[in-house]
Amino acid sequence: MEDVKQKIENLRQQIEYHRNRYYMEDNPEITDDAFDSLMEELKSLEKLYPMYKSESSPTNKVGGAVSEKFSKVSHAVALKSLTDVFSPQELESYITKVKQQLEHENQTPLFAVEYKIDGLSVALEYRDGVFVRGATRGDGSTGEDITENLKVVNHVPLKLKKQIPYLCVRGEVYMPKQTFAALNEQREENGENTFANPRNAAAGSLRQLDSNITKSRGLDIFIFNIQDYDGIPPFESHKQSLEFLSSLGFKVSPKYDVFSNYEDIINEVLSFNEHRHKLAFDIDGAVIKVDSLYQREVLGELPSVPKWAVAYKYPPEEKQTRLLNIEINVGRTGVLTPFAVLEPVKLAGSTVSRATLHNEDFILSKDIRKGDTVIVRKAGDIIPEIVKVDLTKRTTDTEVFKMPDKCPACGGDIKRAEGEAAYRCINDRCPEKVKRAIINFVSRDAMDIDGCGEAQINAMVDKGLINDAADLYYLTKQDIMSLDRMGEKSCENLLNAINDSKQRGLARVIFGLGIRHIGKKGGQCLASAFKTIDNLIGASLEQLTNVEDMGEITALSVKSFFEDENNLKVINKLKAAGVVVEQQNVAVGSALSGLTFVITGTLPSMKRDEAAQLIEQNGGKVSGSVSSKTSYLLAGDDAGSKLKKAQDLNVKIISLQEFLKML
Repeated sequence: MEDVKQKIENLRQQIEYHRNRYYMEDNPEITDDAFDSLMEELKSLEKLYPMYKSESSPTNKVGGAVSEKFSKVSHAVALKSLTDVFSPQELESYITKVKQQLEHENQTPLFAVEYKIDGLSVALEYRDGVFVRGATRGDGSTGEDITENLKVVNHVPLKLKKQIPYLCVRGEVYMPKQTFAALNEQREENGENTFANPRNAAAGSLRQLDSNITKSRGLDIFIFNIQDYDGIPPFESHKQSLEFLSSLGFKVSPKYDVFSNYEDIINEVLSFNEHRHKLAFDIDGAVIKVDSLYQREVLGELPSVPKWAVAYKYPPEEKQTRLLNIEINVGRTGVLTPFAVLEPVKLAGSTVSRATLHNEDFILSKDIRKGDTVIVRKAGDIIPEIVKVDLTKRTTDTEVFKMPDKCPACGGDIKRAEGEAAYRCINDRCPEKVKRAIINFVSRDAMDIDGCGEAQINAMVDKGLINDAADLYYLTKQDIMSLDRMGEKSCENLLNAINDSKQRGLARVIFGLGIRHIGKKGGQCLASAFKTIDNLIGASLEQLTNVEDMGEITALSVKSFFEDENNLKVINKLKAAGVVVEQQNVAVGSALSGLTFVITGTLPSMKRDEAAQLIEQNGGKVSGSVSSKTSYLLAGDDAGSKLKKAQDLNVKIISLQEFLKML
């Protein structure tokens, strides 16, 4: 019996450690599936040996602790967790049990089935229709006050469509898959540690002390429950309450259907799993809830979970394959990123032949070696990654991975900066660094040079035609004609595209230069603040930190970039070539003064960027998301979710023709 007691104590310690890594540090060491297995094992042992039960056991807790970084918020209604089920048999047993309990009340239950969004659970409070406070779930009873951060999350309405005396709702903040992929790519390029999955990326972004960082992360939210309210009639069903929340301007659970029998419920649950890789957000299961609020009261609740709902957890889709090689990619900032070359395997709807390995520390921590048989999955159903090595299939001739001593692209020296996970090539003339930097410069959000793709740039650098982005503006017809598959017409089109790009303006030039930590939005903010490239070059650190959304680390990166002689040479060459390095969005009229526009869909005769420039030139402001403060939604074809949001908020929707009349 002592062995059993020790086993239980060991499990509790392991679970508490991993719970802290997950909830407090937003940096898990094991998969959700592995954590669930530990928890299920502990529950099973506590059930078999009740004499070892403890009130402080992790099985009696909800979520994590509350960080000292934030003020504490006591939840008027506890934000409880859900009982997990892992198989059709367990779900059928639960459905049967609920029906039996309600038979005594002559009640027949209906069950709502929803996506289980994999994010961070929060509570939002409104008084007289105005958002006044938001908090994390915390331990269920007490959470962290993150009001300012929640204000900058997409689809958190700051003012409701109806003036309700008091309303508290519960939702799930998440990071869209594409946003997650782009964020991890940027962090890897910067030599920073990447996030394990969208849930941890969302949690880490939302629990920042600087709301500007939260704002930059592109978080979103789904609201799935009313916690408490005052001044509105009571609801009869969960479905009815969601419809009411939608009418107030909330973005509610994207799918919620009601079923009466087990067969339909399990079909819906399994259908979610089958199609989950096609969703724009990550789910880790389905939630099955009794729809009737009266029946929920009859069923009651336990201290940490309600009896009227369960979560059906999906196992992660994982496949076994062979790691053929570990190769190194050199990014535009010189970061050396190892990646795995795999035997192709079908995973989450696509064939995977490569997987990110992040950095040397990641590889060594999992002891990944060339020739190993590995388990792969997709983080957030989008980024292929190696979960673990099947050591039973390892051969005796494998070798421990070691980063190269020299850059694999140029043979130059590499260096690992203090506090960084990545090695960098420090040779400014490294051909891979040069290629990646120029690819960034010609990209759509930068100088948008049509016809100048990765293949063309690689060929130009390899032939010695260009050594930096500015060299593009000095290419001759003869230079371009020397490239493979470049005929007379293609050559002419490319030269015209390069020439046209000179007028893109300062914001795009700044983004195109590839300054570390500066994206499209950062380029716009710097251009608006300094107006010319010379003003920006001469800006002090204090001036840079005063720019909107500009933290100290980013400001230091900008300052360092413009102190580099090689970067200044490139800028001087751009100037000499006639590239506009001044802010062009100077107002030429005031017809749109004080108005905020959101642009969505495909406009019939104008690019969205051109429409945005017209708005700013005429005194208006362009926003990326629809809110109650939006004046107009300029909508083209295939407008999508922003159109629905505008309709829900009664924002005026206009066509391009109507917009042009306003000017």
